[in-house]
Amino acid sequence: MSLENAPDEVKLAVDLIMLLEDHAIPAETVLKALEIVRKDFEGKVSRSPLTPALSPEGRGGKTDS
Repeated sequence: MSLENAPDEVKLAVDLIMLLEDHAIPAETVLKALEIVRKDFEGKVSRSPLTPALSPEGRGGKTDS
């Protein structure tokens, strides 16, 4: 499977991994930060279950409109 055809969550994960590795951030720091991010987005999902947490607009991507 090419990344071009991968689901958005896979594309985002690859982007994040590359960003974190490029900046040589220690794995322990990354895991702690990701836990904070996870809790934040879980809160957003629970407050608004019909709104996707990650939309193309939120990532700076283009939409079909």
